Amino acid sequence: MGDRWQVEVDRGVCIGSGLCVSTAPGDFRLDSARQSHPVAGVTDAREAVLAAAEGCPVEAILITEADSGESVFPPEG
Repeated sequence: MGDRWQVEVDRGVCIGSGLCVSTAPGDFRLDSARQSHPVAGVTDAREAVLAAAEGCPVEAILITEADSGESVFPPEG
């Protein structure tokens, strides 16, 4: 795993469950429409961010390595 990750939320998929916010509160927030947003587009690689992506009920969170663009979550293949 790289040291920095690019984190994105697919707003067309996000259902606003808030699970990401409760799992990684410093990394995600919900807007007034209850859509998730990463607090920072690029962040340090942390287990809480990966756990939030893995726990998202609709897999709306996408994580890639910031330097290479390689997929972290969802895993390729």
